[in-house]
Amino acid sequence: MEKDDSIYIAGHRGLVGSAVVRSLTNDGFTRLLTRTRATLDLTNTDAVNAFFRKEKPAYVIAAAAKVGGIRANSDQPVEFLLTNLQIQNNLIRAAHENGASKLLFLGSSCIYPKFSPQPIPESALLGGPLEPTNEAYAIAKIAGIKLCQAYAREYGTNFISAMPTNLYGPNDNFDLVTSHALSALLRKAHEAKEAGAREIVVWGTGQPRREFLHVDDLASACVFLLQNYDSPEIINVGTGSDVSIRELAELICDVVGFTGGLAWDSTQPDGTPRKLLDIAKIRSLGWGPKISLRDGIGQTYEWFKSQP
Repeated sequence: MEKDDSIYIAGHRGLVGSAVVRSLTNDGFTRLLTRTRATLDLTNTDAVNAFFRKEKPAYVIAAAAKVGGIRANSDQPVEFLLTNLQIQNNLIRAAHENGASKLLFLGSSCIYPKFSPQPIPESALLGGPLEPTNEAYAIAKIAGIKLCQAYAREYGTNFISAMPTNLYGPNDNFDLVTSHALSALLRKAHEAKEAGAREIVVWGTGQPRREFLHVDDLASACVFLLQNYDSPEIINVGTGSDVSIRELAELICDVVGFTGGLAWDSTQPDGTPRKLLDIAKIRSLGWGPKISLRDGIGQTYEWFKSQP
């Protein structure tokens, strides 16, 4: 990649896309292409084709997706399937048809079976049933991976796929209905502290274990992979360590300064018992995370408080 290569970041206002823009800008890349949803509807095939024909991006980062937590995935499986399939099909096809040198497709650790070996190697893909609470999203992402691999096999394209673990950071979704665990807990703890509440209610039992990667670490991995990885085989991006949801909640309360208790609503689903990625593959190439979970939560909380 040259500093003046044109790079299209799909989903540049989202959690991942905005971090990728920051990382590329800090690294000195000068031709970043972005479009808001109002100016380019990625589910509209004709609009996407027209954009690619006009701009001819050399590199494409597919960071646009419909995302959400357990409740959103459970309540809207049709929307999660259709929207994500439309977005990624349009981006991947247009990238090929308009001569993009390379495309990075961002999947998710939820593509792996519910009862995968831990830590989860890339070879676990399609090795068993998926976690039911996010099956629709996972199936869409698996389809995107397979489409990238199909283009590589049939047309020789350099389309790669990275599988990030659970993400958090600036520009995350803090809506209590549609957000993921970390951002929802952070908002609950903040509001409980402000209100002087005695406790906050947390979904599930607190026993499942999760891995959390700061989005700025993922962004650095994206730039690294664009420059150093050319295989159609998927590659994990994570931290290599995990915590229980109970430990996460306690850490967030400590960072926020909420001194009340935690009440566990065991009538709500826990999701996958454990989800920790094996990151030996990307570590062997020379990349590793730099932001600790405590520091990352602290940075995210400061950003959260700065928002209207």
